[in-house]
Amino acid sequence: MSRTPSRHARNGIAFLLAMTLFGLLAGCEFFGVASVIGQNIEREKKIEVLAEYDGLRDSTVAVVVLTDMMVMYEHPGVVANICVNLSDRIARNVQGVQVLDPRFVLDWQHQTPGWQSMAYGLICEELGVERVIWLDLFEFRLHPPGNRWQWDGAASANIGIVEIDGFDPDSFGEAFDVSSTFPDVPELGRESATASQIQTGLLATFVQKAGWLFYDHIEDKYPDA
Repeated sequence: MSRTPSRHARNGIAFLLAMTLFGLLAGCEFFGVASVIGQNIEREKKIEVLAEYDGLRDSTVAVVVLTDMMVMYEHPGVVANICVNLSDRIARNVQGVQVLDPRFVLDWQHQTPGWQSMAYGLICEELGVERVIWLDLFEFRLHPPGNRWQWDGAASANIGIVEIDGFDPDSFGEAFDVSSTFPDVPELGRESATASQIQTGLLATFVQKAGWLFYDHIEDKYPDA
């Protein structure tokens, strides 16, 4: 003959069920929090990236920057800024490299009409170096095309390396495309920053990415996260 559980027994069973359910829910919440923490840790990871071109080691190097007249007119200091800061970054991070003083390079460009059409090997000889980093900046803007009410900086360049001792010193031994954007904020209004701030940030990110081609460095594992 079956017996009906007493009121105290029923209360005890209900309590056990409630505690079991609470434990399951708490466990789900714990694993959910742990998963979020794990994702955040993964997003913040850094990785070592090897140089894409390591032929600057123990070499004499000059950085030569060129761009079109529109960029020079709208941003007159950009060529000199990239030349100086990229030269400095390479000098500080590439083992055994000797970088030609960028002031000498800029003066040579100014004093040498038609240097843009000279044979690459001849430019190496004129500058007295074994390597020339030829940076052709074909895009540099601070706004989206046709919209000066927002900040959306972008810089893009073709970078070729001239090797005086290479197979053909009048062509690039290696070539790369580099592009950078700044700021990383969509639809940033013009009142939120100055042109100087946007240009400074864009130049910094662009020179960093260009420099990374030539030496081992640390990057974010997920740069767009």
